[in-house]
Amino acid sequence: MPNNKMICDLETGVCGTADEESIQFIDLKPSKKKADLYYITDPICSHCWALEPVLRRFGEQYGHYVNFHTVMGGLLEGWDGFADVKNGIGSPADVAGHWKEVGSHSRMPIDGSLWLHNPILSSYPPSRVFKVIQQQNEHLATVFLRRAKEAVFAHNQNIGESLVLIDIVNQMGLDGEAIVDHAELPAAQQLLEQDFDLARSLGVRGFPTIIMTNEGNQGVKIVGARQLEYYVKGLEQILPSESLQAKPLPELAQLLEKETRLFAKEVEVMYDLERNQFDSFIQEHLPPEAYTIHEILGEQYIEGSSRANSRP
Repeated sequence: MPNNKMICDLETGVCGTADEESIQFIDLKPSKKKADLYYITDPICSHCWALEPVLRRFGEQYGHYVNFHTVMGGLLEGWDGFADVKNGIGSPADVAGHWKEVGSHSRMPIDGSLWLHNPILSSYPPSRVFKVIQQQNEHLATVFLRRAKEAVFAHNQNIGESLVLIDIVNQMGLDGEAIVDHAELPAAQQLLEQDFDLARSLGVRGFPTIIMTNEGNQGVKIVGARQLEYYVKGLEQILPSESLQAKPLPELAQLLEKETRLFAKEVEVMYDLERNQFDSFIQEHLPPEAYTIHEILGEQYIEGSSRANSRP
């Protein structure tokens, strides 16, 4: 679903069109998932990056109710002939200030200066790489999307370039050159077009959009980067007969082992912390040898020790 709306609204959290409004019992048996969740996103969607902390917590606590489907939306096909006069976007340079604003507002770090000196010409190349990896392994595709977002937003790397994409995929232990080459074939674009068709059929006009549907094909649409309660309420609406039970929050060590890198805002949202509690929480819940701590663009982040020397 190609969409060249490169401006994102801070109030609605939408990239694109924004006119839509003590003793604890545990059951270790695998449960049948009751709902399908479609997450329509794009590798260069700034508000999708801002949504990462909430989306991760929702997945940790309520993911046992949903089948999660990540769908590429096609935010930027190219700049040729593009002009968004209403939002003041007529060239790549116009995006830089907006990205910085989103980063400051969300506290998910965004540099954005690449738009001034090495702009992304299209979000389709990383989207196609995602689709190629997804055909092989859904989990690894999700890991790739996260690493690509870290690279472009926090580390200011142009993920429209093949060499950058190859490096990201190589760091995942995959054959970056082979996968990126595959992503340039017509078959990869056809996979991407299928996602665009799905997004259109779901009535998606802006990013991020999350649509949840139940077995009776009833659903809810949540547009923009919202707070956790929006997604929990949406799930309750489509599963009214269920008494939703949130899973316990994971231990920080467990979460870091799975994610390998967490920004301060992500830890704060996961564990209901104030900003000034981050340092003490980390020290209390992680042994010193288990992590390294860094700062980028005024925000802290932690990495598992094995990841310390492999940042993109």
